[in-house]
Amino acid sequence: MRLRIAVDGPAGSGKSTISKIIAEKLNLIYIDTGAMYRACAYISVKYNKTGKDLIECVENTEIYFKKDVTGQRVFIKFDGETFDITEEIRSVAVTKKVSETSKIKEIRDIITRRQKSIAADNNVIMDGRDIGTVVIPDAEYKFFLEATPYERARRRYEEMVARGENIEFEEVLKDVKKRDFEDMNREIAPLKRAEDALLIDTTNKTIEDVVSFILNRVKGL
Repeated sequence: MRLRIAVDGPAGSGKSTISKIIAEKLNLIYIDTGAMYRACAYISVKYNKTGKDLIECVENTEIYFKKDVTGQRVFIKFDGETFDITEEIRSVAVTKKVSETSKIKEIRDIITRRQKSIAADNNVIMDGRDIGTVVIPDAEYKFFLEATPYERARRRYEEMVARGENIEFEEVLKDVKKRDFEDMNREIAPLKRAEDALLIDTTNKTIEDVVSFILNRVKGL
């Protein structure tokens, strides 16, 4: 039986954390689509690529995931060299660039094509912003996670501080609101809830609460 789960929502809503746990419990392949777009933004920042140069570079770069004892790692392979960019794609510079990069039509076409290919051949759980509407609109289960901007900024701020980044909470909150506006108002594949996606507000819920809710739905409990 085919099992594909789409988990959408804005930045900081808990998509990645929850999807990883669901993947482990149901033995699914987990695809962090946001990390794929962050990898594109990383390429832009690291190699100072824009426009057609960036599109060509992304087309010729393999983006893939590997699991180790620390969790899922993000790698790129370009021009014969492989780089682990797991930490780098969460930097302030990449975070500021990702919305701009991910709204470029040619880049979205490249990444969406790769995501569709993975979903066509595997049992997967994918999280992102257009999974249930664009990437796998025929997914067996769809969920849309949300939380207040303040709560999502708090989560992101704590993650960044834990990584040793020197940043003010107000800056993180400002960036979260800016990203929301850009994601919801871009012309190509804007962030929106699929009509048949189940809405889950994670603001006052624990990770365990949300995981249990999704598992019960998938298992038909």
